[in-house]
Amino acid sequence: MKKIFLALTIYWFLLIPAFSETNIKKISDGKEGAKIEIIVFESLTCSHCATFHKEIYPNLKKDYIDNGFVKIIYKSFPLDLAALNASKIAHCKNDGNSKILHMLYEKQTEWAIGENIEEFNLNLRKIINQENITIDFDKCLNSEELENHILEERIEGVKKYKVNATPTIIINEKKFDKPLTYKNLKKIIEKLI
Repeated sequence: MKKIFLALTIYWFLLIPAFSETNIKKISDGKEGAKIEIIVFESLTCSHCATFHKEIYPNLKKDYIDNGFVKIIYKSFPLDLAALNASKIAHCKNDGNSKILHMLYEKQTEWAIGENIEEFNLNLRKIINQENITIDFDKCLNSEELENHILEERIEGVKKYKVNATPTIIINEKKFDKPLTYKNLKKIIEKLI
């Protein structure tokens, strides 16, 4: 599965010379024009990314996002086919907010298990049904536009920010290079406010 994904990524990396615009909204939290913009490159099967959403994000939201100081933009950087498919689901019914994305991280241990992509997809479908999210699951998974958007975000991460692991945090266009804790993020944010 990893070899297939790597081949797909290389294929797209070589064929897409520039990022194309799509009608797909960015997944984000926070006020447009906030003084601090945080970009998070993440993979939905990454346990460290789930930890960010469960343990760090709630404090960021309470202390900085809800107060208008910070806007977070979530960018897809899928590390495998299961993460790619989950990203398609997160973007499929996307009105620009991050509700589905957070839910997928909260329930990562329930759906991100299996021996092949069919098992991952079946688990993902079950979670979406349990959460009463109304989407055309198969249409979302087969959407070329969604796949292109997600792979373009991944390519942007590599080309523009030298992303090579998840999660990677970019704060006001600078790569965050300290251990990812709320305390370390808070220090940077406080300096920028």
